[in-house]
Amino acid sequence: MAAYVVVDIDVHDPDRYEEYKPLAATSVDAHGGKYLVRGGAVEILEGQWQPKRFVVLEFPTVEQAKEWWSSQDYAPAKVMRHAAAQTNMILVQGA
Repeated sequence: MAAYVVVDIDVHDPDRYEEYKPLAATSVDAHGGKYLVRGGAVEILEGQWQPKRFVVLEFPTVEQAKEWWSSQDYAPAKVMRHAAAQTNMILVQGA
């Protein structure tokens, strides 16, 4: 069953974040994931949530998503993201 990593990112260091993006993409691909949404325009339809940059990743399984997030190949990119942005990230099992 598919799993989705949903990320709300508030980038405060755009240059460093640009360095992060290709590292993250390589690690996502290596773990069988793919980007469904990557920073497109966001329009609020209801509520108070106002994400700055929105990303949705799809993985074949919850296990693969967790393996990606905790992997050694993603670790350097994760450190870079933490330095460049404030992030809220959730993992959701698909229907």
